[in-house]
Amino acid sequence: MISFTQRAAAQVKTLHAQLGDDTRMLRVFIESGGCSGFQYGMAFDERKPDDQVMESEGISFLIDPASLAYLDGSEIDFDDGLQGKGFEVRNPNAQSSCGCGKSFN
Repeated sequence: MISFTQRAAAQVKTLHAQLGDDTRMLRVFIESGGCSGFQYGMAFDERKPDDQVMESEGISFLIDPASLAYLDGSEIDFDDGLQGKGFEVRNPNAQSSCGCGKSFN
C-alpha cells in the first residue's frame, strides 16, 4: 500500500483539475537514475494493462508492479514551504537516499 498525506492529495487534485483531462490518472513510479541509483517520479498518464489502481485520501493513482515492489509501504507528502521541496516520498524500503530526497537505493 502507498499512502498520500492530505497535503499531497490536495496538491494532486489541484494539478489534475488544471490538467483538464479526465482520461489520465496520476502515475507513481520509480526509474533508474538520480544520485543514488533510482529516482521517484509522478506523472499523469493513461492506464496500462499491468497497472494496479490504488486509492488514498480520495485520489486514485496508477502503479506498475516493478515500482510497487520498491514503493510498497511508502507515504507521499507535499511541502510548499520556504524550501519548496514539492512532493516527498518517505520510503521504508530505501537503504539510503541522497540529500535531494528524490533519489534512493
